[in-house]
Amino acid sequence: MPAVAIPGSKSITARALFLAAAADGVTTLVRPLRSDDTEGFAEGLVRLGYRVGRTPDAWQVDGRPQGPAVTEADVYCRDGATTARFLPALVAAGHGTYRFDASPQMRRRPLGPLTRALRDLGVDLRHEEAEGHHPLTVRAVGVEGGEVTLDAGQSSQYLTALLLLGPLTRTGLRITVTDLVSAPYVEITLAMMRAFGVEVAREGDVFLVPPGGYRATTYPIEPDASTASYFFAAAALTPGAEVTVPGLGAGALQGDLGFVDVLRRMGADVNVGAEGTTVRGTGTLRGLTVAMRDISDTMPTLAAIAPFASGPVRIEDVANTRVKECDRLDACAENLRRLGIGVSTGPDWIEIHPGTPAAARIKTHGDHRVVMSFAVTGLRTPGISFDDPGCVRKTFPGFHEAFAELRRDIGC
Repeated sequence: MPAVAIPGSKSITARALFLAAAADGVTTLVRPLRSDDTEGFAEGLVRLGYRVGRTPDAWQVDGRPQGPAVTEADVYCRDGATTARFLPALVAAGHGTYRFDASPQMRRRPLGPLTRALRDLGVDLRHEEAEGHHPLTVRAVGVEGGEVTLDAGQSSQYLTALLLLGPLTRTGLRITVTDLVSAPYVEITLAMMRAFGVEVAREGDVFLVPPGGYRATTYPIEPDASTASYFFAAAALTPGAEVTVPGLGAGALQGDLGFVDVLRRMGADVNVGAEGTTVRGTGTLRGLTVAMRDISDTMPTLAAIAPFASGPVRIEDVANTRVKECDRLDACAENLRRLGIGVSTGPDWIEIHPGTPAAARIKTHGDHRVVMSFAVTGLRTPGISFDDPGCVRKTFPGFHEAFAELRRDIGC
């Protein structure tokens, strides 16, 4: 039974870096993800004057509840959406002038709902080029707090940024959310804030965040559930294959572990235990219709194995995947058609018909999840290649080596 060592969660590492920087004291993050995104976040903190000590197994961050140690900084956010959305909120609570820019890919991704909410809270924030996109400048004088309304229908990261900011304001925040996608990611945020000493109250669509700041702690980072989905899918696709991911079990924070429930519905054997999760391929892979709004990062994983199901696979309520690193709905459809598979799409859905994929070169659009998903298709389709295989460094620099090892272990 291959036990796969999955790197730490990107989502949890990014939130932990924010919380550690904002906390009173020194925080130790155990087994954080080391990837382009998280290194970019840590580098951004260093540019802002925070001390971040990094060893292979742990990072230590000296918190500064009062905000950045420098009064001027230029921060390059690379491709990282968490860096690009969380750090402007962090600096707003400090005092100084801070400019943020990002890669062309990240410049295309929206953050307008977040910056509108920050402006509503009195933050002096200016977009230098396209409104609602990087680059931007924050002239920070601290945040009083108060009431704000937010549309989080494109990304739950907007809400997470405001929730994380709340304890750093002088009076706290009352956040009313009019729409919310990927709700489990918000639950991750609330659980992590609790671990750093802040309890957020929720009344329906209203979040009440108290002032008072965070306290430092030692925080272990669990394995990344989105990354685990490729290895679980590989097991489900391969009769008799079994994959276990230790450290990602019943108490996991990440909603994307719910992807194994989709595999169970399709016919895989799934066991979610206290210490880890195991998926075993049974030789059965049924078609289904599934809404994936709350686990939309795993939509490409399901799309990539869908051709091997016995009936059509229809994935619904995933409009937000169109504003990720690329338009993932269109990217999945385009690549499945390259493989000779019948596909239909709509504004928020994709339907994939059974078929036998043929060898093709996958157009990745620089999106790590497109590469990792179609690597699973490659288990049953010799000759699949990628125009940019290296973009996996965003979240899992060693993916290709780890997946090759899994392929050997399960006999593909």
